[in-house]
Amino acid sequence: MIRSAGRFCLSLRRKYSVASCKLVVGSKTCEGIPKVVYSLSTPTMDHKKDLGIKCDARVPSIMSALEKAKLTPEFRGSEILQLNSSRKATLKDIQSVYYCTHYPALLKEAVEDVKASKPLNYSWSMKEFEYVIATSYEDSLLAAGSGLSLVDFVVAASKINDKCPVGFALVPPPRHHIMLHESRGCCYFENAGIAARYAQLVHGLKCVLIIDFDVHFLSQTNRAYYDDPDIFVLSTHCKEGYYGKFDEIGSGRGEGATLNLPLPNASGDIAMRSVFDEIIVPCAQKFKPDIIIVSAGYDGHAIDPTGRFQVTTGTYYTLASSIKQLAKDLCGGRCVFFLEGGQSEGVLSFSVAESFRAFLGEPSMADEFERKYEVFLHDEPINKIKEAIQRTKHLHSIY
Repeated sequence: MIRSAGRFCLSLRRKYSVASCKLVVGSKTCEGIPKVVYSLSTPTMDHKKDLGIKCDARVPSIMSALEKAKLTPEFRGSEILQLNSSRKATLKDIQSVYYCTHYPALLKEAVEDVKASKPLNYSWSMKEFEYVIATSYEDSLLAAGSGLSLVDFVVAASKINDKCPVGFALVPPPRHHIMLHESRGCCYFENAGIAARYAQLVHGLKCVLIIDFDVHFLSQTNRAYYDDPDIFVLSTHCKEGYYGKFDEIGSGRGEGATLNLPLPNASGDIAMRSVFDEIIVPCAQKFKPDIIIVSAGYDGHAIDPTGRFQVTTGTYYTLASSIKQLAKDLCGGRCVFFLEGGQSEGVLSFSVAESFRAFLGEPSMADEFERKYEVFLHDEPINKIKEAIQRTKHLHSIY
């Protein structure tokens, strides 16, 4: 049962001890199993074009907040680990998802044109390649590879004992709006989707559950696995603009393994708690995943400039804690979060810090944030939310 934290959610206070053992992944050895392991991918600081958010500022802002909250290895010792040996994704890794295999080559060609100060060739139908800079291709490979390194670590840890850490890939910018043939919304490669296929191909984890709670639709992941019965893509997002349709439930052998739950504007804590309890939990229990991948978007916050949802920081804490427990119950704790949306640095940074607290089993500090920013909440459209949930239950036979 999902529960609220802080003023809006009751804190979940699960305490775990760190196992006394050694874990070796590649050249990295750590004493004991951490509770949280994260990887960083900070883009070249030339990513300054304003497309709603300065993509180069997200990760530094988050790390500053984590350090201020003493949620880094410097303050927590073996409880929190930063992976410093993340690799770049290979072309094979990328193309395992991109059925339109010429896409990475087109991105690389666009980068070469930028380096040579040539005008971009818009006949490619990649309208948002206008955001490409000289390091975009390498930055994107490193961001995707950071997630794959986390999958390696989490899977290796799960083989040692049941105190498996939660992974969090702090990688900019958000990726999941891309289509198979074009980039969208500052996005190049779809990190969560690449990690899902990698978990299957490299680690033999057959069933992968992808949970998305970004305010936007994860269009690329939805399309990439639309006919795949072994990757369940579950997305709840805002029913505005380009969104996933209720009746898009997969095709062929993958029918039933795609779930879109578009929610009305002004949905908030009540909606997200209800979706978790009534949709995510029963779907996960039925699917029985071997690993859970999370597209963690924080742009549904009440004061995010996106302005469509009114989720509070406490609910992001609760989602993180509950998904961690779901992974522990169903798949040995194997769970990796990928940073997605969030257009307010303050909201994004504090919400990620709250997620770390949840992973550690520590009390939420959401009240502090909500008081500081005087978050005002409107009434949620309860009837429309209930209708959306009931329609989803009917389509997916959730009883």
